[in-house]
Amino acid sequence: MRNGSETARGVRLAALVTGASAAMAMIVVGCTNVTGGDAEVAAGEAPLYRASVTASREEAAASSSARESQRQASLTAEAVRTSCEAMSSSSAEAVASVNKYVDAMNDSPADVARTAGPAVDALNHSADLVAGSLSDPLTSELRDALNAWVDAARGVATAIAGNYGVDDFNTAIQVLNEAKTTALDRCDAAYR
Repeated sequence: MRNGSETARGVRLAALVTGASAAMAMIVVGCTNVTGGDAEVAAGEAPLYRASVTASREEAAASSSARESQRQASLTAEAVRTSCEAMSSSSAEAVASVNKYVDAMNDSPADVARTAGPAVDALNHSADLVAGSLSDPLTSELRDALNAWVDAARGVATAIAGNYGVDDFNTAIQVLNEAKTTALDRCDAAYR
């Protein structure tokens, strides 16, 4: 005689076997349709397919190249704007400060010491600002012109701080003026 737990276990085992058989039957029934036809590509369609794939690849490459060109142009335009605005605004302030110093040298020697410090500071500030704005997307011509301004501004600052003689000071000013003109001309050309 069986006890109750053995009977329950037998019923569960029978239910499990019946459920598994039903699931197998559904799987077999679901897979009875077979598709007819040949498993080969029609000879005339293969070249069309290959041409379509090639055209898609070329179009994707051209689109990618165009996006990269636009991205590079945008980076270059931003670099030009940043550096040229730094040059334009800071050089104007530096030149104005130097002009006050020159006016004091010519007309009011008592004011030379008062105007020298601000001129040196404005020149060094402009040099630092322009040097810090330089980046790889700039053309080498523009970068060279901006670096020439940086060097010339520091040269005039050194001449003022060192109380250079008139000839040496005027030479430094001439280099500064030429560097400014060249850099601003290159900036104008880069905006076009």
